[in-house]
Amino acid sequence: MIEMETALKDTIFIDGEHLTLEQVCAAARDKAAVKLHLSGKEKLLRSRKVVEKIISGGDVAYGITTGFGKFSDVSISQEDCDTLQRNIIISHSCGVGEPLPQDVVRAMMLLRANSLVKGYSGVRLELVELLLNMLNSGIHPVVPCKGSVGASGDLIPLSHIALSMIGLSDAEYKGRRIPSQEALQKAGLSPISLTAKEGLALINGTQYMSALGALAVCDALQLFKGASIAAAMTFEALEGITDAFDPRVHEVRPHQGQKFCARLMLRLLQGSELLEKKRRKRVQDAYTLRCIPQVHGASLDALNYVKGVLEIEINSATDNPLIFPDGGDVISGGNFHGQPLALALDFLAIAVSELGSISERRTERLVNPSLNGDLPPFLTRNGGLNSGLMLLQYAAAALVSENKVLSHPASVDSIPTSGNQEDHVSMGSIAAHKVRTVVENVSWVIAAEMLAAGRALGFVSHKAGRGTETARRLIEERVPFQDGDQILYEELNQVYDLLRSGLIAEEVEKAVGGRLC
Repeated sequence: MIEMETALKDTIFIDGEHLTLEQVCAAARDKAAVKLHLSGKEKLLRSRKVVEKIISGGDVAYGITTGFGKFSDVSISQEDCDTLQRNIIISHSCGVGEPLPQDVVRAMMLLRANSLVKGYSGVRLELVELLLNMLNSGIHPVVPCKGSVGASGDLIPLSHIALSMIGLSDAEYKGRRIPSQEALQKAGLSPISLTAKEGLALINGTQYMSALGALAVCDALQLFKGASIAAAMTFEALEGITDAFDPRVHEVRPHQGQKFCARLMLRLLQGSELLEKKRRKRVQDAYTLRCIPQVHGASLDALNYVKGVLEIEINSATDNPLIFPDGGDVISGGNFHGQPLALALDFLAIAVSELGSISERRTERLVNPSLNGDLPPFLTRNGGLNSGLMLLQYAAAALVSENKVLSHPASVDSIPTSGNQEDHVSMGSIAAHKVRTVVENVSWVIAAEMLAAGRALGFVSHKAGRGTETARRLIEERVPFQDGDQILYEELNQVYDLLRSGLIAEEVEKAVGGRLC
């Protein structure tokens, strides 16, 4: 009997065709149970028959009866086929660096299983069943974070998952790092002995960069909600001019993200006296207030584009060669190449970085006495003796500067591998690795703006909007205003936790009556 973790949510059935990013996050972070759909089982059995026919007939097929990469012209005897598959796992397990977080490993396991059940990989049913049983039992292979060049897929990190499946290396199980064979045994499972095509099928794919990318997109969409709330709070505190959000302005430049963000700002400001003011303190606002729809909207369009790329990728067959059961054909192609993801994830890093860049500038406007209107310098009543929130902008500036380096595209680089057989690689794994850091950095930047804007709203006399007031109240509950300087990182941590938990977005959505993206 397989031991299952008690925190399982609704079951996800995989068939290689219909997996969503939301389901990836549910399996990776909420421990949702994953099972094989009946149609996936049928596709696995059909494609495996083709491989067995090749072996019994002594046909030549790449990776089945030949070596790999530069060794593709070396024939492998029928007797050595199983050894070949084991050897590729052992030799390719060459990762370096810290182990990947558990959610990334779980996402990789799910995505590899989903790709295999499309029925173009030629593996046995029991191999996919073991992968899913490990996932559902909470056996998480230890996977070093670096080593992939993004073609032929994510060979090195995926090899470390396969290594645990054959009972080698270590795995995390119930909070402990133990030998994978021991973890399998404790969960009532057994290591698998790989046969023809299976070692190559386990590692020849894009599931490392897809896993990181899928989780990053989910986080970035949630972060977009926080960025919108923070922007509206700052706009409210600085008494911005709402004419900039007039729908007529955005209909004559009808980018979808821009139009959505203009409407969203008005929704967040519903009930604010700013919407009714006729006399203004100035003719127009600075760009960080006036151009929120244009900047945030462009990032939202980019996020939705990347989401679309990931949704295609996580339901694709990405190994090589591919088995086509209808005609019995085995075709060597290049679906393992990570270029579609590399470009998209570089774009994602840029788009998220820009949300942080404009946020840091808004934080500067909140605290800078030359820019913040009637608000007290650095949002403290007793400046000089107290520094107030001066250093929030320092921290945000450091993170934004780091993101400038991380947003340099990885996809423009290539270093040939495998004796120049693989003479153009995507470096999509590098793009995926750094975008996770960018999202994390911007989360802190947005939290800093929220803290400053929440404090600033305590100084304004006009009635705030439903969305902005809801956010201010939630922040005030976590970080009550007190005269005099406080330990600032503790306050920032509180707002960061509120942002990342999704609670602030959830409560604001209730207040304004609808989703924020």
